Amino acid sequence: MSMSMLVLGVAAGCNRNETPKETPAAKMTNDDLDRSVSAKLNSDVTLASYKIKVDADADKNAVTLSGSVPTENLRTKAVELAKMATPNLVVTDKIDVKPGDIDRKDYTEGMARDARVRAKETGETVGDSIDDAWIHTKIRTRLLGEGEFPGTGINVDVNKNVVTLRGTVSSTEDKAKAEQIAKTTDGVKTVKNQLVVKK
Repeated sequence: MSMSMLVLGVAAGCNRNETPKETPAAKMTNDDLDRSVSAKLNSDVTLASYKIKVDADADKNAVTLSGSVPTENLRTKAVELAKMATPNLVVTDKIDVKPGDIDRKDYTEGMARDARVRAKETGETVGDSIDDAWIHTKIRTRLLGEGEFPGTGINVDVNKNVVTLRGTVSSTEDKAKAEQIAKTTDGVKTVKNQLVVKK
């Protein structure tokens, strides 16, 4: 009987000694990592307003960032700040750049300039006003949200708040849908629908 108690005592002693090795005191939890990365993101006043979602996996020292921001620069800044939260952090970037989500009051001349450059590269024209660039950006974003009408090419020109839709679509329904998107975009005065249905 005393031998059994001795064996149990030794076994119990072994378990007590192994426990600290299995759970080191400095181990970071998912919540700790989430808080650390979120604090870094929120240290930037502009980024904080877009409420980037952080999904942390402390075991893998990894986070996934999601949400949307209006510019590529803000997306890059979010990733860089997250990486600074802890050494060797693996950051998966699922942040969408959605310029159209920005309010007119927050749309800057710099954003308008970028929109005009992008439009020119795709054969589109945008007027000189910030309103024209903002409208173009909003319509482009909404068209992308609809899947850009697969197998078609829609060009969006904006001048003095008047939108001209050019290019081809695969059905009369797509032609009507593109026009409806343009007409229901804030700031648009008139829509000229020059889209051609491919036969």
